[in-house]
Amino acid sequence: MHKPMGQRVDPAAATGAASFYDWLVRGASFSTCDVFGIHVFASILALALAEAGAGLCSVSDATGLPGSDLADLETDLFPNRPGLFARLTVLPEPMCSDDEVCLRSLLRGAAAQGSEMQFRLASMVARRCQRPNHLWQDLGLRNRQELGALMERHFTVLARRNRSDMKWKKFLYRTICRDDGFSLCAAPVCSDCDDFEQCFGEEGGESLLARIRRTEKAPF
Repeated sequence: MHKPMGQRVDPAAATGAASFYDWLVRGASFSTCDVFGIHVFASILALALAEAGAGLCSVSDATGLPGSDLADLETDLFPNRPGLFARLTVLPEPMCSDDEVCLRSLLRGAAAQGSEMQFRLASMVARRCQRPNHLWQDLGLRNRQELGALMERHFTVLARRNRSDMKWKKFLYRTICRDDGFSLCAAPVCSDCDDFEQCFGEEGGESLLARIRRTEKAPF
């Protein structure tokens, strides 16, 4: 098991993400999902659309979802943006590393309601875990507190297991390592570790969407 590495996505190369977010939210259906849920999905999809627009990857690769799932999200959550993902329906599910498959399984197994929407969110979180920034940043969220709220709402069992408030990427990878009989760390207890801050330190920084918003020109 290894620490996730990935191509670092330069936010400057993903110009348009903040405007994509605004555009998606304006086309959302709040009868099928509440405000926070729309915010979470719009945040992830906005980064994915911007990365795809910058030629860094496809939307499917950025989200970890096949085209059919993206089209279903469009229908369920953003019905006023018809055709956004319709042309992607033929795309198969993206290839996943063994680590990502384990993360998907862990998150899906912890899905609070076991709904299709939560399973899709599990796949999206697992895919964005492959990115190199803090997980809340690579999900397009405003801060770490929003990620905590996401985990508590949708993956409650895992949220309650993370009682020590370990950084989420560290916690998720440590969990799958322990389940497979491996260990990411040789320290007997966290308080004895010289790298304590790497697992439990502050996850500050600027939201990727906020960073992009400062310089971009709205495409819509």
